[in-house]
Amino acid sequence: MGRVTNSILVVAGQYLTLAAAAVILAGCGGGGGSSATPGEGSQDVPPTSSGNPPVNHAPTISGTPVTIAVVGQGYSFQPSASDADGNSLTFSITGKPAWASFSQSTGRLSGTPGSGNVGIHSNIRISVSDGTTSAQLPVFSIQVQAAPVSNSPPTISGTPPASVLAGQSYSFQPSASDSNGDTLTFSISNRPSWASFDTTTGRLYGTPTSGDVGSYANIRITVSDGAASASLAAFSVAVTQVSNGTATISWLPPTQNTDGTPLTDLAGYRIHYGTSPSALNLVVDINNPGLTSYMIQNLTPATWYFSLRAYSSDGVESAPSNTASKTIL
Repeated sequence: MGRVTNSILVVAGQYLTLAAAAVILAGCGGGGGSSATPGEGSQDVPPTSSGNPPVNHAPTISGTPVTIAVVGQGYSFQPSASDADGNSLTFSITGKPAWASFSQSTGRLSGTPGSGNVGIHSNIRISVSDGTTSAQLPVFSIQVQAAPVSNSPPTISGTPPASVLAGQSYSFQPSASDSNGDTLTFSISNRPSWASFDTTTGRLYGTPTSGDVGSYANIRITVSDGAASASLAAFSVAVTQVSNGTATISWLPPTQNTDGTPLTDLAGYRIHYGTSPSALNLVVDINNPGLTSYMIQNLTPATWYFSLRAYSSDGVESAPSNTASKTIL
């Protein structure tokens, strides 16, 4: 044990100042509890500091995930996150869809689903951590939908009749199709008041009366598949009055055959007529050989052409007569 001599303490051959020696002696727990006497150059040892550790604040995370993805189209969602203490943040995810990628540094979930990913991907949760505490978004789901089929517009065609006689029926139905197989509906603008229209078939039909005589213009029929449409060119329908025009055809009956022999088996006549001298497509059959004239009625306004043939009882028909004409105004 050391001894005090002239304010110098000797310990194991070393010399220390009195203040230092007092600390050492106290630590050694030597008998008598020796310490420096006040007034002999001693000083108090300052207490050790013992403040509270800093408080950590949990990070925050927010954002509304996109819940719909489409096959072949890019998907992306990135939450917003912050930390009041300025700590570095890292992100994690559970329930990540197989078709998506995830960034641990930004929290971004992204990817492009394929046709095999159609369906609902559930229980996805994104979390953020500052290394001590964490925060999470509510779990969410992503529904992957099939890519929409590219729509092609429908097609429509047809040539509407341009006229109809009062008292006679009118009917026109266009042809329409859709390459996507969509259900088609029809509409019409400037429909004549005397006509009806079928929105399922596009048929325009009706029977005008004499009070409907006139022209009905700018009629347009349109077909739609619900997304696109097509229309016929605008057209007109003229309702004309039934004409009372007549033409009386007269002739001299034949008396001999082409070989000069007497004609003894005359059976009747056929009057061929029409609005073109080269297309006498209408026929009146007169099975009375004694007639020498015939009135044709209800001729519409036009120039009409007429020709006559005689026929025998065995069906032999003569050559056509000369062609006569009459204009009905």
